[in-house]
Amino acid sequence: MNRFDLQTMSEERVADAAALLGAERYQAAYYLCGYAIECALKACIARKTREFDFPDRKVVNDSYVHDLTKLLNVAGLAQMRLDEVGNNDSFAANWNIVQNWSETSRYDASITMEQATEFFFAVTNEPNGVLAWLKKWW
Repeated sequence: MNRFDLQTMSEERVADAAALLGAERYQAAYYLCGYAIECALKACIARKTREFDFPDRKVVNDSYVHDLTKLLNVAGLAQMRLDEVGNNDSFAANWNIVQNWSETSRYDASITMEQATEFFFAVTNEPNGVLAWLKKWW
């Protein structure tokens, strides 16, 4: 899988989430929105990978996780996110919603329509959504 595959997968998961919201499948929509962010972060990591370089073991291991904060650090975007949060209240609010996603959310039957819709908006909002911000770096 390469950077472009991850970018495509991220955008497809957002489209899937939109369809699931329309079908009132809120738990799955919430999960797939988070997965879209995970794929986008991994695309950012892939962009940093130079052809023919042998990757650092810790970077590789830290890249194969579902933890958005850890992926943000591996992508080298932690400080840039802090800067954006400090300068953009809308992005800060969206990041605050997205940062709590976990792959275990797929098992959370208590996710409501409001939560899923809010999460979808936090991911997809133009220009202040988390995915729009990540696309600058992928």
